[in-house]
Amino acid sequence: MRRVLVAGISGAGKSTLADRLAERLGLPRHELDALHHGPGWTPRPEFVDEVRAFAAADRWICEDQYHGKLGDLLWERADTVIWLDLPRRTVMFRVLRRSVGRALFRRELWNGNRERWRDWLDPDHPVRWAWSRYDRKRARTAELIARHPGVRVVRLRTARQTRRLDWLENEWSSASTSTS
Repeated sequence: MRRVLVAGISGAGKSTLADRLAERLGLPRHELDALHHGPGWTPRPEFVDEVRAFAAADRWICEDQYHGKLGDLLWERADTVIWLDLPRRTVMFRVLRRSVGRALFRRELWNGNRERWRDWLDPDHPVRWAWSRYDRKRARTAELIARHPGVRVVRLRTARQTRRLDWLENEWSSASTSTS
């Protein structure tokens, strides 16, 4: 595992797992939200160029996001995709807990941005997005996996699998696997 994408819907735990794996595997970590969001939640114009630059490197880990802007760029370079295919109830609990905490404690996210309670009215708010696009995101991830047969896929279906990382040891010795 040298170039790793962590896939899943908002709230599945992509960033948390990417952070843990970056530390465990010694991979450079690139957080796409931090690269994408400028002050005032405006998209940063250098986003795609910065992603292209790190994607060309030999080692990295990041979340699978912004496909509309990046296309298959990261999928074409990744050697491993870890798919957090968690149940909707798990995802919704996580994304609700995260968004409430962010809004309540006014935590700074990226480049001075903070989540506000009124943001919950936006159809693209993570809670609403996770609920309305859950099935579409799963189908899209499966489609991307089918389109990139050379990528190693680890499909994690429970929070317990994601936390334990016992599947990681098996990955070092196998060329391709799907964990259920």
